[in-house]
Amino acid sequence: MTPVRAHPRAHSKHAHDDAPDTSGEFRRIAALPDGSEKEALRQDVVRAWMPMAERIAAQFRNRGETPEDLRQVAMVGLVKAVKRYEPGRGTAFESYAVPTVTGEVKRHFRDHMWGLHVPRRIQELRNRVRTAVQELTRSPDDRSPSVRDVALHTGLSEEDVLLGMEALESFRTLSLDAELRGADDGYTLVDTLGSTEPSYERVVQREALKPCLRRLPDREREILYLRFFCDETQSRIADRLGISQMHVSRLISRTCARLGEEVGARAA
Repeated sequence: MTPVRAHPRAHSKHAHDDAPDTSGEFRRIAALPDGSEKEALRQDVVRAWMPMAERIAAQFRNRGETPEDLRQVAMVGLVKAVKRYEPGRGTAFESYAVPTVTGEVKRHFRDHMWGLHVPRRIQELRNRVRTAVQELTRSPDDRSPSVRDVALHTGLSEEDVLLGMEALESFRTLSLDAELRGADDGYTLVDTLGSTEPSYERVVQREALKPCLRRLPDREREILYLRFFCDETQSRIADRLGISQMHVSRLISRTCARLGEEVGARAA
């Protein structure tokens, strides 16, 4: 295995100490056919450039993602950069790898770190507004920039700035079990939400049935009333009307089926 050489600092063509000279290795990779030797050489180059990827990952710390996950995402970007880099184009690998790794980390935040799906345009507005606020706030004593200040600084409309500012507070969702600010009795957000009133559905059903019930023969309407509103048994209804219990049962089944068909037809 050929060791990757560190480029002498006095003659460095790169801007950072974590930029090794792997130009020879990339020329060998380009000349080799696909296979284990080519893949092993790529892995050597990836290991040599890992400090660069770690530096880029560190630039995104304190944004809600763990350092180890950031590092893993940056390494994915580095592997892609090594695999796709073409030395014959005349561009230094660092110039190609830095935006590739940075873009991979940014895509991770864009696609996986939002608690809810947010349109890409809103995500971009959020990033521009956040950067502008940081640039306009030079010290802790500076006042927060106004919407107009941010709009002038970014060239965005004030409406777009407001959208971006709203998105600044929307990166993470709030749990319904989170206690409300100032609450000392365990009162949570879910306690403020209403619930569906079950009686509403019953009202709708009764209103739909009323005209159908009015059209029933008197005896069938009386049987339904005794059975479902007075909670009478079929045998007691039969004794009251002077018919058999089996007849009462058939009448209830037949009438309920007809009512269901009529209500269904009205709803359609």
